[in-house]
Amino acid sequence: QVQLVESGGGLVQPGESLRLSCAPSTSLARIAAMGYYRQAPGKQRELVAVISNGGSTNYADSVKGRFTISKDNAKDTVYLQMNSLKPEDTAAYYCNIKGRKRFYESDVEYWGQGTQVTVSS
Repeated sequence: QVQLVESGGGLVQPGESLRLSCAPSTSLARIAAMGYYRQAPGKQRELVAVISNGGSTNYADSVKGRFTISKDNAKDTVYLQMNSLKPEDTAAYYCNIKGRKRFYESDVEYWGQGTQVTVSS
Protein backbone atom coordinates (compact mmCIF):
# COMPACT_ATOMS: atom_id res chain seq x y z
CA GLN A 1 0.00 0.00 0.00
CA VAL A 2 1.47 3.32 -1.03
CA GLN A 3 1.08 6.17 1.40
CA LEU A 4 2.12 9.76 0.88
CA VAL A 5 4.15 11.33 3.66
CA GLU A 6 3.52 15.04 3.94
CA SER A 7 5.21 17.69 6.05
CA GLY A 8 5.59 21.43 6.40
CA GLY A 9 2.25 22.89 7.37
CA GLY A 10 1.73 25.30 10.24
CA LEU A 11 0.58 28.69 11.46
CA VAL A 12 2.17 31.80 9.97
CA GLN A 13 1.44 35.49 9.72
CA PRO A 14 0.43 37.19 6.47
CA GLY A 15 3.43 37.78 4.23
CA GLU A 16 5.43 34.90 5.64
CA SER A 17 6.50 31.71 3.89
CA LEU A 18 6.11 27.97 4.28
CA ARG A 19 7.40 24.99 2.35
CA LEU A 20 5.44 21.78 2.01
CA SER A 21 6.99 18.49 0.98
CA CYS A 22 5.56 15.12 0.06
CA ALA A 23 6.97 11.74 -0.91
CA PRO A 24 5.57 8.23 -1.34
CA SER A 25 6.31 5.70 1.39
CA THR A 26 7.61 3.27 -1.23
CA SER A 27 9.32 3.75 -4.56
CA LEU A 28 7.08 4.01 -7.59
CA ALA A 29 7.98 2.58 -10.98
CA ARG A 30 6.59 5.64 -12.70
CA ILE A 31 5.41 9.06 -11.61
CA ALA A 32 3.35 10.95 -14.17
CA ALA A 33 2.61 14.04 -12.13
CA MET A 34 2.85 15.44 -8.62
CA GLY A 35 0.84 18.24 -7.16
CA TYR A 36 -1.02 19.92 -4.35
CA TYR A 37 -4.69 20.62 -3.83
CA ARG A 38 -6.29 22.55 -1.00
CA GLN A 39 -9.64 22.67 0.68
CA ALA A 40 -10.89 25.45 2.92
CA PRO A 41 -13.87 24.95 5.26
CA GLY A 42 -17.12 25.03 3.31
CA LYS A 43 -15.36 25.06 -0.05
CA GLN A 44 -14.55 22.49 -2.69
CA ARG A 45 -11.08 21.04 -3.06
CA GLU A 46 -9.13 22.98 -5.67
CA LEU A 47 -5.90 22.52 -7.56
CA VAL A 48 -3.06 24.66 -6.26
CA ALA A 49 -0.14 23.53 -8.42
CA VAL A 50 1.01 20.52 -10.40
CA ILE A 51 4.28 19.45 -11.98
CA SER A 52 4.51 16.82 -14.67
CA ASN A 53 7.13 14.13 -15.13
CA GLY A 54 8.75 16.36 -17.74
CA GLY A 55 8.82 19.36 -15.43
CA SER A 56 5.91 21.36 -16.83
CA THR A 57 4.03 23.27 -14.18
CA ASN A 58 0.54 24.64 -13.78
CA TYR A 59 -0.75 26.94 -11.05
CA ALA A 60 -4.07 28.25 -9.81
CA ASP A 61 -4.42 31.91 -10.75
CA SER A 62 -4.70 32.85 -7.09
CA VAL A 63 -1.18 31.59 -6.30
CA LYS A 64 0.73 32.50 -9.46
CA GLY A 65 3.83 34.52 -8.65
CA ARG A 66 3.73 33.51 -4.97
CA PHE A 67 3.92 29.71 -4.96
CA THR A 68 6.51 27.51 -6.67
CA ILE A 69 6.23 23.77 -7.16
CA SER A 70 9.34 21.69 -7.72
CA LYS A 71 10.47 18.08 -7.45
CA ASP A 72 13.49 15.98 -6.67
CA ASN A 73 13.40 13.00 -8.98
CA ALA A 74 16.07 11.13 -7.04
CA LYS A 75 13.93 11.28 -3.91
CA ASP A 76 10.50 11.12 -5.57
CA THR A 77 9.70 14.22 -3.54
CA VAL A 78 7.56 17.20 -4.46
CA TYR A 79 7.89 20.60 -2.82
CA LEU A 80 5.54 23.56 -2.66
CA GLN A 81 7.25 26.79 -1.71
CA MET A 82 4.63 29.27 -0.56
CA ASN A 83 5.67 32.91 -0.25
CA SER A 84 3.72 36.05 0.58
CA LEU A 85 1.03 33.99 2.24
CA LYS A 86 -2.41 35.52 2.64
CA PRO A 87 -5.26 34.68 5.02
CA GLU A 88 -7.21 33.33 2.04
CA ASP A 89 -4.51 30.68 1.60
CA THR A 90 -5.70 29.09 4.84
CA ALA A 91 -6.76 25.53 4.07
CA ALA A 92 -5.87 21.88 4.37
CA TYR A 93 -3.31 21.11 1.68
CA TYR A 94 -3.32 17.66 0.10
CA CYS A 95 -0.49 16.10 -1.84
CA ASN A 96 -1.45 14.18 -4.97
CA ILE A 97 0.79 11.84 -6.96
CA LYS A 98 -0.30 10.12 -10.15
CA GLY A 99 1.82 7.06 -10.84
CA ARG A 100 2.20 3.31 -10.63
CA LYS A 101 3.97 0.81 -8.38
CA ARG A 102 4.89 -1.54 -11.21
CA PHE A 103 5.60 -0.82 -14.85
CA TYR A 104 2.87 -3.13 -16.10
CA GLU A 105 0.16 -1.44 -14.02
CA SER A 106 -1.97 1.57 -14.91
CA ASP A 107 -1.43 4.93 -13.27
CA VAL A 108 -3.47 5.63 -10.17
CA GLU A 109 -3.82 8.69 -7.98
CA TYR A 110 -2.45 8.65 -4.47
CA TRP A 111 -3.49 11.21 -1.86
CA GLY A 112 -1.80 12.45 1.27
CA GLN A 113 -3.61 12.81 4.56
CA GLY A 114 -3.50 16.58 4.36
CA THR A 115 -1.53 19.20 6.22
CA GLN A 116 -3.06 22.36 7.68
CA VAL A 117 -1.82 25.78 6.62
CA THR A 118 -3.19 28.69 8.63
CA VAL A 119 -2.35 32.29 7.78
CA SER A 120 -3.44 34.69 10.49
CA SER A 121 -2.20 37.73 12.34
